[in-house]
Order: sequence, then C-alpha cells, then structure tokens
Amino acid sequence: MTATITDKEFTRFRDFIFEAAGITLADSKKALVSGRLSKRLAAHGCDSFSNYLDLILGTQAPGELQVAVDLLTTNETYFFREPKHFELLRKQAQSSAKARRPLRVWSAACSSGEEVYSIAMVLDDVMGTQGWEVMGSDISTRMLRRARAGHYLLERTRQVPSDYLRRYCLRGFGDHEGSLLVQRQLRDRVQFCHLNLMDSLPRASSYDMIFLRNVMIYFNGDTKRQVVSRVLSVLKPGGHLLIGHSENLNGINDQVMAVAPSVYRKPEGQP
Repeated sequence: MTATITDKEFTRFRDFIFEAAGITLADSKKALVSGRLSKRLAAHGCDSFSNYLDLILGTQAPGELQVAVDLLTTNETYFFREPKHFELLRKQAQSSAKARRPLRVWSAACSSGEEVYSIAMVLDDVMGTQGWEVMGSDISTRMLRRARAGHYLLERTRQVPSDYLRRYCLRGFGDHEGSLLVQRQLRDRVQFCHLNLMDSLPRASSYDMIFLRNVMIYFNGDTKRQVVSRVLSVLKPGGHLLIGHSENLNGINDQVMAVAPSVYRKPEGQP
C-alpha cells in the first residue's frame, strides 16, 4: 500500500530541504515530494513519510540523505537554453581569443550537464583547444553522474546547431538508438564538482562568466541575497553574471549593473 504524505509530514520535508539546500517548497509541491520519494519509502520498507525522514536523518542508512536531496532538487534543463546568453558568451570568447586572454566560465547548478556542454561547444568553436575552462557544479550527485557521462536523448538536443552535432557528438546506434554521446575530447575538457550554493565557495577560483540561471526561483529573499553574494565573490571585476529570464536582482544585490535582460556586469575595480 502506498503511503500518503500528510500536511505535517510535508512541512517536515519542507524544513528539511530548506536546511539542506536553501530551497523553499510551495504548498503546491506536496504532490512532487510524494511522487519523487515514494519509491524510496518502498525500498527501505518505510510505512510513512515520517519514518523515511527519521531514517535519512539518522545513521542507519548512510548516503540516503544525499539520495533524498538529489530527488528533491533536480531541475529541468536543455542545450542552448536562452540563446542570447550564448551570443554574449561567443562575443566574450572572441574578445578573449583576440587578446590571447584565458576565459573561465562556471555553470552553477548545472543539473545534468547540458548547459556545461553548450558552453564548451561555443568556447571550443571560437577559441580552439586552449585558453578556456568550464566548471559545472550541482548539489545533486545523481545529476553530476549523468553530466559526466555526457549521454543524452536526441529529443533533448533539438536546439544544438547541426554543425555542433556533427563536430561534438556521436549518434547512438543499436541499443543506443535515439540518443547521443558528447565526444570524449569535449567531455575531457570540462570539470564537474559537487557543490552546495548554501556553503562557502572556494575563494581560490575566479570566473569571467557565471551562469546562475533558473536557480533563484527556488529560494526566498534572504537565501537569494546570500547565494548571489557568494557567487559574486568569485566573479572577476568586469565579469558577467547570467540569470534566468524570469529572474532579476532587484532588491537582491546592487554590486553588479544590469547590461541586458537577465545579464549583469561586475564593475571594474570592485573586489
């Protein structure tokens, strides 16, 4: 018999994911929590959501807490989402290539990696094999495994330019019909790491462009301010922060200037 999540249990899970990842779940997400976690209850023989939460917060199931976080934080993404951002990326890459200056890009909350590989294709196309770095990070270890594999359904690649499909992807045959694999040389050029945006960021790293897209919609005001402040601490002066088109930094941060819809620039000379 499938357990039904009560309002009290949903509140406990809402508090749990807020503490773990800073994500605020609306009341309308009750069915999502139930749907994504039901199989985990069955896997552990839990007869209620309360028992499952007690399990993941205890010590009897090491690793299950990360499984629950993975399931509750997975976001939808696809290749070359919001094309204007990739036009800006291309211009920055051309400028860096002309000046023989390296370009470092961070995809914060990269999910299953489509954004990272989209960035990498543009940089390789413009700058060749040298002079650029791309880092993708996410709170979900399950999504990071998928990202590192670079294996996607063809239907998710409709926005990839045909030239890029030929140059950077291998079409699947036989058992892999209907899918593609990002070429190894491109997979080997990018890096992925497990990172929670609620934690302190490595200050040794600094980036020319940071993609923080469609992430803030899951945070409340205070959490947005904290996350944006952390992210901007590793953005180079003169660098660009890109967010989702449904998001803005009004009342969130005044350290960067809006230069286009969903595009912000950190002034030169600012630490």
